[in-house]
Amino acid sequence: MKIYNGEGMVLGRLAGFVAKDALLGEEVAVVNCDKIVISGKKIVVMAEKKQRWNRRGYPLKSQKVARVSDRFVRRAIRGMLPWKNPRGKDAFHRIQCHIGVPAEFQGKPTVEVKVASVSKLPTLHYITVQEACKGLGGKR
Repeated sequence: MKIYNGEGMVLGRLAGFVAKDALLGEEVAVVNCDKIVISGKKIVVMAEKKQRWNRRGYPLKSQKVARVSDRFVRRAIRGMLPWKNPRGKDAFHRIQCHIGVPAEFQGKPTVEVKVASVSKLPTLHYITVQEACKGLGGKR
């Protein structure tokens, strides 16, 4: 099992690496999902997320938008998978996302992707997943 530490990582880049490992048959866990970063200015990122929220349509039959950090990240990873194929669905079931570090993963080595680090961003404009979820009405 690979354990990815999401602290200070860019969401899309990390999601690509996690999806690739899951497609190759590896069990994958992502910890510290609330500290993952979405690049862009806070105002612009929140405007895009709220626009997506308002575009839902009929509330009883439309897509549900996650407002908890671990589900938000899991949904982003699902976007990197071929979801309509059985291979993609099987890979998605091999992915776990956690807020913070659970007791079962403490002390175990984690994979840190240097390419996905926030230090590689050309600007300092970013927002954490936790802040984005709170802006959408989440409790954590």
